[in-house]
Amino acid sequence: MKGGIRYHPEVDPDEVNALAQLMTWKTAVANVPYGGAKGGIGCNPKDLTTSELERLTRVFTQKIHDLIGINTDVPAPDMGTNSQIMAWILDEYSKFHGHSPAIVTGKPLDLGGSLGRDAATGRGVVFAMEALLAEYGKSISGLTFVIQGFGNVGSWAAQLIHEIGGKVVAVGDITGAIRNPNGIDIPALQKHKSASGSIKDFNGGDPVDMNELLLQECDVLIPCALGAVLNRENASDVKTKFIIEAANHPTDPEADEILHKKGVVILPDIYANAGGVIVSYFEWVQNIQGFMWDEKKVNRELQKYMKNSFATMKEMCETHNCNLRMGAFTLGVNRVARATLLRGWEA
Repeated sequence: MKGGIRYHPEVDPDEVNALAQLMTWKTAVANVPYGGAKGGIGCNPKDLTTSELERLTRVFTQKIHDLIGINTDVPAPDMGTNSQIMAWILDEYSKFHGHSPAIVTGKPLDLGGSLGRDAATGRGVVFAMEALLAEYGKSISGLTFVIQGFGNVGSWAAQLIHEIGGKVVAVGDITGAIRNPNGIDIPALQKHKSASGSIKDFNGGDPVDMNELLLQECDVLIPCALGAVLNRENASDVKTKFIIEAANHPTDPEADEILHKKGVVILPDIYANAGGVIVSYFEWVQNIQGFMWDEKKVNRELQKYMKNSFATMKEMCETHNCNLRMGAFTLGVNRVARATLLRGWEA
């Protein structure tokens, strides 16, 4: 099984179970040989010192070391966790089971992490978007983009879009939001955030209210932060042609229906943000083989997986005359059901 471990104040069993189920369908859509898993601790990592985070992680690993394993359950970073936390899990697990670099993915490179893993989800979002836009005779170059969330996924997506020639006209995160109809200088914004810890006060754009960010006019809207940010209160006012769900479940069911009636094309999260788990799979494979890939190979294989998954999802949509979300879930459920039947587990 595969899934992230998150440290967040709102972690609870219902959320973990729901996210594990979503991971099941995501890995099936991506066609990587995993089931879904998830885990977490209810805490605010920003309130903890580095020493407290390490102790918390090591005690957590002591409690779950018999439940995880390189062929059983392979954790990865999620909200509130990072490569350092994966390194502590690896070290603590190894005390009980011997050195096992394949026990976690998203590790530091010096401990067997994969090149390209840090950018994987954001890069996967861009590959997914390219596949979708090609269906409509469009490309990233020359289109306008609004990105909600400027953490790992949002900043990488923005950087890659900027490099390809797309125009990011608005960006926001928990610290604030800015817009510039002429396009935001993404490298300059990244330097500003790295130095100040905030998007706020960046002089390359005008401040905009966070509640208005998702309503800015653009060709492509990319929510990269929390779930349910598109809902019945704001869906009618969204001014975009395409939505790429880089976050998990950013569109609630009522908003989904409203946007569908408006003709907005939504690329669903279980496909759009699968780049992270795909490159985690590559990292696991490299650790098992003891042979590391160069970054070009990682990115090339990621693009191939995203492209092939989109083509299969699109075929499912045409077969069942459904939208992309239903096509993605149908693909994922069908693959799991087929594997279940082949193993003789039918009722």
